[in-house]
Amino acid sequence: MATLVPPAATDFPAVSKPTVTEPEKVDYFNLPCPIPYEEIHREALMSLKPELFEGMRFDFTRGLNQRFSLSHSVFMGPTELPTQSTDVVKIPTAHYEFGANFIDPKMMLFGRVMTDGRVNARVRCELSENLAMKANGQLTGEPHMSHGMVNFDYKGKDYRTQFQLGNGALFGASYIQSITPHLSLGGEVFWAGQHRKSGIGYAARYNTDKMVATGQVASTGMVALGYVQKVSDKVSLASDFMYNYMSRDVTASVGYDYILRQCRLRGKIDSNGCVAAFLEERLNMGLNFILSAEIDHKKKDYKFGFGLTVGE
Repeated sequence: MATLVPPAATDFPAVSKPTVTEPEKVDYFNLPCPIPYEEIHREALMSLKPELFEGMRFDFTRGLNQRFSLSHSVFMGPTELPTQSTDVVKIPTAHYEFGANFIDPKMMLFGRVMTDGRVNARVRCELSENLAMKANGQLTGEPHMSHGMVNFDYKGKDYRTQFQLGNGALFGASYIQSITPHLSLGGEVFWAGQHRKSGIGYAARYNTDKMVATGQVASTGMVALGYVQKVSDKVSLASDFMYNYMSRDVTASVGYDYILRQCRLRGKIDSNGCVAAFLEERLNMGLNFILSAEIDHKKKDYKFGFGLTVGE
């Protein structure tokens, strides 16, 4: 009888199972603390609204010790006057500003005196680990133009709340809460007793390592949307949309923020045909050169400025 030989086993390649990525578990009892309600558009404002100016500016800051410093500022250039027509009216102006600064880990004091008679002061004080007080005020020789405001900011584990008190019977409060590690929602209310006006607003902010998206709406008619995309460590793109459903005014703008080794360049263009650019060049340690340009083709208004900043 012939010997029966069983057939050889054939080895089949193992089929790899698809990798299933488990969703990230969220610890809702350990959410991050959000940024203050008034700063939800911070990244978009830094890119789209630099401190543009027209004329010549010179700023000099001298440190007397580690906490106290003095500053001197000179500005020469035109000042735009408000008019009811579409024509732009400017007058030549020049002023000098003297300032004193005190910076401590728990307290910061800033004071400014200008040749036109204005006096400005700002204070920030850490009352406790979670409670901070901010105050600012301005005194002028013009009637009904002086103002002051005090702000109390309480920082919780995963929320922030603010209370504001100002002259003219101004009262305000805001609250913002982290919903997820990336999403925070908030609201605000205010009452201006001098003008007999009140309002309420809501805001949302979603941020990751690469982008920030914000939205805000208020009963005053304001609707604001913002988006910032971080292309790389040195390049960011930003856009915003502003709409007022009371006056039907609409403005949209796009801009960029480019940080190089020795300079920072920011620029934007909006739906009104206004183009702006702002350059900060670091010439040496404690020496910065500034160029500012803004062109409004619709109003035929062209603004150019240059400046020098000495000291840190």
